[in-house]
Amino acid sequence: MMEVAVFTFNEFSENTYLLYDASKSCIVVDPGCNTRKEQQLFTDFIESNGLNPVKLVNTHCHIDHILGNRYIFEKYGLKLHAHKAEIPVLAAAEISSKIYQINYDPSPEIESFIEEDEVIEFGETKLEVLFTPGHSPGSVSFFHRESKQLIGGDVLFQGSIGRTDLPGGDFDTLIASIKNKLFPLGEDVIVYSGHGPSTTIGNEQKINPFLQ
Repeated sequence: MMEVAVFTFNEFSENTYLLYDASKSCIVVDPGCNTRKEQQLFTDFIESNGLNPVKLVNTHCHIDHILGNRYIFEKYGLKLHAHKAEIPVLAAAEISSKIYQINYDPSPEIESFIEEDEVIEFGETKLEVLFTPGHSPGSVSFFHRESKQLIGGDVLFQGSIGRTDLPGGDFDTLIASIKNKLFPLGEDVIVYSGHGPSTTIGNEQKINPFLQ
């Protein structure tokens, strides 16, 4: 069974995810650790649980989700996986860091492109890739069908959705991604978002004001 460890990092209160299973293999999703304290907390968890990081993936490449990419890349020697449409988003990160006045150790380039309907495997776990653009042009979500858990980045939040006023964002595209890609997964699917608490698809279908 896939386990999900959640860490909230950096000035944006971004959720970083560590996914692992009984094999002790794990993947790092959207590392936002941006200080020595945050980095140490993250690696301490990995080491204390005897985990073996095998992949580094980004749901998308906005600055708050990539602040720890360089650290993970150098610490564990993992190349970056993300969708091809995120190349310009990643390239804009240095400008974003100056706008927000935050420390940014430049992320490595995307070395392996994630494709829609791809299956990402680690240990005994298989994650289905869903292409869910709208918040950013190449946003992807990762679905573990067996445990009905979705790592959704900034697509869907508890009571809200990802912002669409950033370059490459589009409101209608995001709503279509949620309704056409996420809703069919089932009401009992747990959604782990890029910010804030987890929710379920059923809950958002009922109460999310953006989806009524």
